[in-house]
Amino acid sequence: MSHAVSIDELLEVALRAAAAGAAVLAARDPEGFGATEKSSDSDWVTAFDLAAERAVRAVITDARPHDVITGEELAPALPAEPSGFRWSIDPLDGTMNFIRNIAYYGTSVAVMGPDGGWLAGVVSAPALRRTYFASRGGGAWLDEVRADGVQGVRRLRGPLEARGGTLLSTALTSDPVVRRRLVSELNGRMDKFGDFRRLGSAALELCAVAEGGVDGYLEYGLFEHDFAAAALIAEEAGAWVRRPELTPAVNGLPSREEVLSVWTAACVPGLEGNFAPSD
Repeated sequence: MSHAVSIDELLEVALRAAAAGAAVLAARDPEGFGATEKSSDSDWVTAFDLAAERAVRAVITDARPHDVITGEELAPALPAEPSGFRWSIDPLDGTMNFIRNIAYYGTSVAVMGPDGGWLAGVVSAPALRRTYFASRGGGAWLDEVRADGVQGVRRLRGPLEARGGTLLSTALTSDPVVRRRLVSELNGRMDKFGDFRRLGSAALELCAVAEGGVDGYLEYGLFEHDFAAAALIAEEAGAWVRRPELTPAVNGLPSREEVLSVWTAACVPGLEGNFAPSD
């Protein structure tokens, strides 16, 4: 084991690492996608994915060389003398938004302690000029540049009081069988909500629960790196959060079939009975 480390130190590394990944995404040239042939679209996105994940890993490795790192794009980093801490990285959450130049995309970075609990998480959304972050027991926060150009940091506590017009954020997945089932269930889910939203980024949808933008969120098909940081942010903002149990990320990414069979959710406490599956 390495020397004692404070959660604040881990959060500081997470903030720097997420900023490094987001800086890669921020360099997106609006002309870049439109200029490519369709067959090379995936190559264009993968280049950003890989560059962002390498930038994130470089910050973490420099600060904490004995920590395990798992991520979406690259193989797990398994040091010879592991510290007991593990980082989970999603270099680009909201890929389709990124391709289409819709602002809801970003880099997620989270760190787990030796006890298996998430200790710090950051979601940095460069096009929104927002960085959401949280640490275990330290609350959830948003560092943003507002529309009027004023920069500030504020604590997130979700919606402060009951309100009308509740919003459910949900997704239908790209798998046709799962999508048909979720479409058939959507009407029943909406019975208790005024309307629904789809932001196109699981991390930012969980952060929207933390911020009070949406009241509930449900999605099938997420990997750990999709929710690791943002679920902690929602939790620290006071939300009810449900993370799925998945094959450990150090073994590599679980199968698509596995992730499609489990769900992730968050909401204003007490609303979970209105939309969450019973399983």
